[in-house]
This record gives sequence, structure tokens and C-alpha cells, in this order.
Amino acid sequence: MSMQTSPVAPAPAHELVEFRAALDYDAPFLIEKLIKDQIVDSASEANMLFTEVKRYLVLLRLDHDAAWEMYSRRVDEVWHQFVLFTHEYVGFCNRHLGGFVHHRPSNAPELPSNGHSRSSTFLSFRAHYREVFGQELPDCWLDARSITVARRLINDKAGHLVVSEHGARVSLVDEDGFVHLSVDSIAREALTFIATTGAFYVRELPGDLVDEERIAIAAALVEHRLLRVAP
Repeated sequence: MSMQTSPVAPAPAHELVEFRAALDYDAPFLIEKLIKDQIVDSASEANMLFTEVKRYLVLLRLDHDAAWEMYSRRVDEVWHQFVLFTHEYVGFCNRHLGGFVHHRPSNAPELPSNGHSRSSTFLSFRAHYREVFGQELPDCWLDARSITVARRLINDKAGHLVVSEHGARVSLVDEDGFVHLSVDSIAREALTFIATTGAFYVRELPGDLVDEERIAIAAALVEHRLLRVAP
């Protein structure tokens, strides 16, 4: 017996109407900078990420009872670039969001609970996004799905990782003995490179690997938050 799922309904119109101008706001100056600084590959990518910045800021204003974290390095970088246009950003916040919204990076330390805010998780954030906007969270929020051979990655644990071998398998292990990735020994050179390298492009991963394998290794480590996507 087949089952049909009903489409998700967006938040009631009255909840979004006061933020319609914020969601419709255009920032050609920002799009131009994102392209010029090679933060994005195209205007369409820049506009897509900026749309998610605006939606994130609206979500913050719609629900003051949750401390929503920023879960994407890519969306976060576009937010940061917007903040650099101080006059425009302050004006945007004051006109459309009811006041200035401070930028808190995706890798900022967790704020202490004040006893009034619900804790934020990615699952609750995704559910809230779906409830408000009537659609699933776009893939651009999942940094691991943005990995290409041209993507630059940051390894904050470089020098504090080791590669261990067990038969035909090799593993990337941290100081606490936690295994971040275990793969076929063909990736030994790549894991050894990752263990000691603070920043690199996916295409630089050495060894007898095809690009799809390099991407898969990098994406797995980004998904498990050992590596992070560079701006």
C-alpha cells in the first residue's frame, strides 16, 4: 500500500508579512564582492547563499526562545561579508529586522544558557525552517555537499592526528583515540597528508585516487566536523 505525504505548509502569512521587505532585499554590491573575491563561483550561487542569510536572520527574529546556531560555513561567510558593508548592514537591520543583529560565526564558542532559550540543534533548526518557509532546508546548508576538487578546506587539528593501519584499512585518529575516518589502504597517503596539513585544496590530496574518491574523503571529514570549508 502506497502512502502519500502532504506538502509542508509555510508559516501563517501574518508571521512573515513584517519581514517580507527583508526577504526581498537586494544587495548587488554584496553579490559583486562575493564574485570578485572568489567566495562564490557565480552570481546565482551568491544570490542563493544571500537568500539563506536573510532567511536565517528572519528565523532569529521570529523565535526569540531559541538560540539558533549558524550551521553552515558558506552561509556564515556571506553573512560576514554583508556585515563588512557596515552602513548597508546597519540600515538593513534597523529598517527590516527591528534592530541590529550581531554576527556570531559558525565556529564561535557556545553561549552560556540564560535559562530562557531552548538549545539549538541542527534537527530542530531544520524543522523550524520547514515550518516557517514551507520547504526543506536547501543543500547549501550542508557544507559536505558543496565539496569539489576546487574546494579549500581547513584542518584545525593538523599535527594532532595520526594514521593507524589495520590490515587493509587505514584510519585517521585524534589525540583522544577517536577514529574520524576508516577507509581502504589506497587512501593512506591522503590521510597522512590530512593529518599534518592545516589548509589544502581537495585536488591536492595525494595518492592513487580519482577525484570522486578525493571528494568522498573530504566530504566525510567535513560532515564529521574534522575539516571545515574555507571562505
